[in-house]
Amino acid sequence: MTQMRTDMVIGLQHIGIPTEHFDETLQFFRHVGFEETYRAVNGESRVCFLRLGSAVLEVYEGAAAGQKGAIEHFALEVTDVEAVFDRITGMGYPAVEGEICSLPFFEKGVRYFTIEGPNNEKVEFSQRL
Repeated sequence: MTQMRTDMVIGLQHIGIPTEHFDETLQFFRHVGFEETYRAVNGESRVCFLRLGSAVLEVYEGAAAGQKGAIEHFALEVTDVEAVFDRITGMGYPAVEGEICSLPFFEKGVRYFTIEGPNNEKVEFSQRL
């Protein structure tokens, strides 16, 4: 199996944290020093991105909330989501969604896909547009 080129995956984009206590969770991370950078609604779930230095959290209302270790996914920032999708799925890791998806987050949107890692962890490959 060939290794991914380092110019395609350029870093950790964010860590997703589901919560049943959205406002309290945001307040907690603000106390820690995070600042809100973006807020949206995805379906019926509120979503907020927070930044502290280079660390970015995506806090959202979600079903996995309250479970021990409830970090639901992490996202790697990519420069070309189509090329990474072709490479990753070609290596035998099917996309959970079956295709590249889009969300209206940030100024111009984001395109992404998710795979399951060897321990059923979700790894998202995400390109801000």
